[in-house]
Amino acid sequence: MSGTDIFIDTNICIYLLNGDAFLAESLQDLEVYISIITEMELYAYHGNDESKIKVLDEFIESVNVLNINKGVKENTILIRKNNKLKLPDSIIAASALSNNLPLMTADKLFHRVSGLDLVFYEKS
Repeated sequence: MSGTDIFIDTNICIYLLNGDAFLAESLQDLEVYISIITEMELYAYHGNDESKIKVLDEFIESVNVLNINKGVKENTILIRKNNKLKLPDSIIAASALSNNLPLMTADKLFHRVSGLDLVFYEKS
């Protein structure tokens, strides 16, 4: 993984799926990673709307979905103990940390996580 890789939070995925052209353009030359937690959140968020599910399927195929491994599990436990983030956010932060990836998010609560390379996005 290099400077052309980025890990994106669920809120960034939702912005992309809702057509944020500026965000899509800024990510187009990057290798994009998400957590399996984000994948689950997105499918739950979109419910049973078949047209949205089809778009979501295509999006998921276009990114790298990272599973939970031992390093992610151990980092998640530390993050939960030290930062009081919700479990899904802790897993997302731990996934980015464990894979040495910057995390793009619109959620300022991630600033609590020491050592996490954050790229904040403010929707205009």
